[in-house]
Amino acid sequence: MTSKPQPVTAREIAGREFRYFDFVMVAFVVILLLSNVIGAEKRSVVDLPWIGPWPFGAGILFFPISYVIDDILTEVYGYARARRVIWTGFVALAFMGLMEWTVVHLPVDQGWTGQPAYERVFGGGWRIILASLAAFWAGDLLNSFVLAKMKIWTDGRYLWTRTIGSTIVGEGADSLIFYPLAFYGLADWSVHSMLKVMLSQFVLKVSWEVILTPVTYAVVGFLKRREGVDVFDRGTDFSPFHARV
Repeated sequence: MTSKPQPVTAREIAGREFRYFDFVMVAFVVILLLSNVIGAEKRSVVDLPWIGPWPFGAGILFFPISYVIDDILTEVYGYARARRVIWTGFVALAFMGLMEWTVVHLPVDQGWTGQPAYERVFGGGWRIILASLAAFWAGDLLNSFVLAKMKIWTDGRYLWTRTIGSTIVGEGADSLIFYPLAFYGLADWSVHSMLKVMLSQFVLKVSWEVILTPVTYAVVGFLKRREGVDVFDRGTDFSPFHARV
């Protein structure tokens, strides 16, 4: 039995339990962690017509889905709950970095030959870990903030304008922060290559958002009907420095 979504403010639902919120949060954190473990450092290439070989980061294939989920969280449950999920992802990402560093630097048993490969995959170092944390925190919070504000400005209409608009801001900040902090000055990352990858990441991330717009509409509509609310962040405390709902 579904109910018609009722326009409410975030304060009106501050203590309310939702049926699907936990599932969306888990999906967000899982995609965030896996995209940072599996695809963050690999630089791939595609041969574009009339342009030629163009490099891109392999993480682009899946990481933008986390922004789609961030859009869904903010649109359905409001900025405060999206902010809590972002902080959850931040802590999980920090713990993953700590675990990677610890395991890589544990003493190696005599006769085990896998350490060089292990270091190559998981030994990105604190520079990449800190760059990931800073870029994720700033980019996702900006994405959620812009979407929540645009929802008020548009009175809840034109969902596509705020999902794409917020992604342009959030992903732009993410790319501008991550690549220089993580790779500037490294031997196998020239400034030219870094800028090309940064640009391609931004374009592809925004393109993913556009392509997945019908999916976003479908999921948002489903969740609003099932949860019975349509949250507007009027009167919301938009501070990024706490996780209160």
